[in-house]
Amino acid sequence: MGPVGEAATVIDRVVTERGELVLRHRAGHYEIISNGVFLMDTRAGASERLLVREALTLVRPGARILIGGLGVGFSLAEAAASPVPAEIVVVEIEEALVAWHRSRLAPYSAHALADPRVRVVTADLVAWLRATDEVFDAICLDTDNGPDWTVFPQNAALYDDDGTALLRDRLARGGVLAAWSASASPAYAARLAATVGPVTTRRVEVPRGEPDVVYLARRVPGDDRPGVCG
Repeated sequence: MGPVGEAATVIDRVVTERGELVLRHRAGHYEIISNGVFLMDTRAGASERLLVREALTLVRPGARILIGGLGVGFSLAEAAASPVPAEIVVVEIEEALVAWHRSRLAPYSAHALADPRVRVVTADLVAWLRATDEVFDAICLDTDNGPDWTVFPQNAALYDDDGTALLRDRLARGGVLAAWSASASPAYAARLAATVGPVTTRRVEVPRGEPDVVYLARRVPGDDRPGVCG
């Protein structure tokens, strides 16, 4: 969160239905703060990029990719840098965050909002998934600090049994669900395996201590199970 004693400069501050969202600058990097709680910054990004990169190795060229959460743009930048996706849909609830990626944060998302393959949907991810009938070859979740540490309590619905079944139903047969977490979550990994399919775990060491974790669950090609919420 920046060198000790380094003052942060507030770049923008907005009030949304979910509270206060702040973009600030410190020691050459941007930080995003929600209701006074540090969410993310532009200092790293290795695990967020891995989230997308690993998912893309498991899908065909011309794939449709869904990214849940724009964040500081590392996941979108990784997707846009690949020739694999034919379409990249990003669902982000905060309009202000999308606007920041058209200005200050544009370099961190590799100016990908201008990529013709990219479509940004400003909506709550769970509500949008329930309302759409779109199907994706890969879904990459970068919406929270993980299934056990959500930004807002209502986001837990994305990771419970019904939410995981809903995500599975938005995957093509053989598609992959990739989920980012700031710490290991064995219970969530077990839920993915039971609801979606075989799970692979990738860990990324980070300076703060506990590794970041990426879970990859593959929906088997012959899976015709009806979803709980589908």
